[in-house]
Amino acid sequence: MATAIRTLVAVDTTADRQVVQAALPGSNGIEIVGVIYGLDESWNALQEAPTDLVAVACTGYSDRTLFFIEGALKQRPERPIVVLVHEGRDGFVRRVFEAGADDVVVLPESPERVAFTFEKAIARRQGAAVASGVALSPMICVLGPKGGTGKTLTSCNLAVALARTAKKVALVDLDLQFGDVGLALGLAPEKTVYDLAKSGGSIDIEKLESYLTNHSSGLRVLLAPTRPDQASFVTVDLLRDVYTLLRSNYDFVIVDTPPGFTPEVIASIDSSSHVCMVAMLDSLSLKNTKLGLETLELMGYDSGRVTILLNRADTRIGISREDVAAIVGRTPNVLVPSDREIPKSLTDGVPILLANERSAAAAAFRELAKTYEGSLSTNGRGPLAESGPSDSRSDARDVLKQLLGRR
Repeated sequence: MATAIRTLVAVDTTADRQVVQAALPGSNGIEIVGVIYGLDESWNALQEAPTDLVAVACTGYSDRTLFFIEGALKQRPERPIVVLVHEGRDGFVRRVFEAGADDVVVLPESPERVAFTFEKAIARRQGAAVASGVALSPMICVLGPKGGTGKTLTSCNLAVALARTAKKVALVDLDLQFGDVGLALGLAPEKTVYDLAKSGGSIDIEKLESYLTNHSSGLRVLLAPTRPDQASFVTVDLLRDVYTLLRSNYDFVIVDTPPGFTPEVIASIDSSSHVCMVAMLDSLSLKNTKLGLETLELMGYDSGRVTILLNRADTRIGISREDVAAIVGRTPNVLVPSDREIPKSLTDGVPILLANERSAAAAAFRELAKTYEGSLSTNGRGPLAESGPSDSRSDARDVLKQLLGRR
């Protein structure tokens, strides 16, 4: 850390003072501005002392600690809170996170580990990538307002194509209720984004990577929950943290989205640098693709960062490519032909790019990957260094939410 983290330690009367003192960092970039015994006295000190972080120490279940956390958050929502608890049990740790704490340390613990936890909490609140000045890598949202257009097919083959160029690539399955990335890649869902959400505490890259699944291509995958009822545990705030960490540590991030513009999809678009819109040669898909492009325009998304992929582009149903351009308003950038081996590759869990790399479909997905490879050249990790949407995009997003809420 560039400057010391000014930390106030509030100690509940239930806490063991010696255990608390033994755990406090002596230096390591941490400046203890005060150790106050009694939460009432700590609250008074909190109003006066300049602090970057608050540590609250207690033993066992403590309602006073929970009230203190909630009050400190109301006073300064941006300031992180870490709880030092001795004998945390009876659901108290869960309640601490519900109250708004950023992390929990179970005492006794070494001062070095406590200092590391404090630094993680600060980095998470400030945004690790922005705080360190690291440019963010490209993040590609694969969209398709209509289901069944081939979003998962596209996401998996695009990610594998990029990974095979010796790039560090992460793929996120955002279809939280019915995600199929694991099946399409032949991966067993031992850990999913649901497990990450339930783990509690702050997230750093080491923790996040422990929930990623390895693919033989070198790709790393954050799998969707295994049951629909687990989707509600994955919050928009968690997704934003995940995207920031992945974009700070990987060359490319690919997000496979569900149909529609859910809050999770909107947040993912806001966090992305590029969008790949997947369409098919049928009137329903093309109509929804047009509406999807109009929605992106409403959100203030740069049309130059939107690629249109036409799946099963050689299907003969009376709609020409000229008709597609007339309906959608743009000529598709990439055409993926029909291939009888694709359904089998999905069933076998082997992307067509690996199952038959000489096929025309595999060549199309490699062409798609090349359109994004150049985006690494501008700023090392990518052309966009912003950590979030611009003001104009944010305002448009609010309008979009209102429109979707009236449906």
